[in-house]
Amino acid sequence: MNALHTDTAHAAPSVGHLVRDWRQRRRLSQMELALDAGLSTRHLSFIETGRSRPSAELLMAVAHRLDVPLRERNTMLLAAGYAPRYAQRNLQSPDMRPVHEALTRLLDAHQPYPALVLDRHWNVVLANRAAMALAAMLPAALREPTLNIYRASLHPDGLARYTRNLQDWAQHLLANLRRSIDSSGDPALLALEAEVLAYPCLKDAPRQISAPAEPQPLLVPCLLDLPEVSLSLFTTVTSFGTPRDVTLQELCVEMFYPADAASERALRAMADQ
Repeated sequence: MNALHTDTAHAAPSVGHLVRDWRQRRRLSQMELALDAGLSTRHLSFIETGRSRPSAELLMAVAHRLDVPLRERNTMLLAAGYAPRYAQRNLQSPDMRPVHEALTRLLDAHQPYPALVLDRHWNVVLANRAAMALAAMLPAALREPTLNIYRASLHPDGLARYTRNLQDWAQHLLANLRRSIDSSGDPALLALEAEVLAYPCLKDAPRQISAPAEPQPLLVPCLLDLPEVSLSLFTTVTSFGTPRDVTLQELCVEMFYPADAASERALRAMADQ
C-alpha cells in the first residue's frame, strides 16, 4: 500500500487536537468519554487543551473508546511523543504470506462469482478471474494505474453505463462511502466522494437513503445489462476480526453473489468461456 505523504508547510496537529476531533466525530461529550475511559473530565479537558500530556496507555484507552483506526492511533502516539505501536506490513511481505494465501484461497473458492480484496481507499488489491472478467469491460483509464471500485462502478464510462438501476445502486454505494469517511476521517476518501458526486450520471442520485413507502426486496441488487448478458448481483463485505496490523485492519473482501437463477447460469457460462 502507498505511504502517506505529509505537508511540511503545516504543523502536525497536537495530541489534544486529535483527541478532541475524534471525540466530536463520535458525538461524545467530555463527560461521556471521561467516564468510559476511566479519567476525570478535568484531566480530559487538560489533555484536549494541551495542558496535560497523557501517558501512552491512557491515550490508547481513549482511542479504543473512540474506536480510532489503528493508523490514526499511531498518529496520536507520535503527536504525544511516543513510538507507534501498530505495524503496517505490505501484503506481499513474508510476514503476511499466510494472510495473502488465505485471501487467495477465499477468492478462488468463490469462482465463478466475482470477488475482490480492497484497501482503505477501495482500490482493488486482489481479484479472482470472475472479477477480472468484469474489469476487462472497463476502459484502460479506469483500470490503470489502480482499479478503484467506486470509479469502476459509478464513472459514466465504467459499469454505470450498464447499470439498469444506477440511481438506487449509487445511493447505497454513496452511503457506504460516507460511512467510511465518518469512521476514518480519511481526506483521500473525502476527495473520492467529491469526485464521484461530480459525475454527470449521478446528478439525480439521492444523497440520503430514505425509508421506502412500500415493502421492498430483501437486498438492493446491482442490475447489469452487459453487452451479451444481464446479471442481478448482491454483495457481502468481510473484514478481519482481530487485526493488530494497520494494513490488515484496512483490508476488506467484497464478494458478489447471483440474485437469481438466470444470473447464476450466466456467471457459470462466463467462467467456462
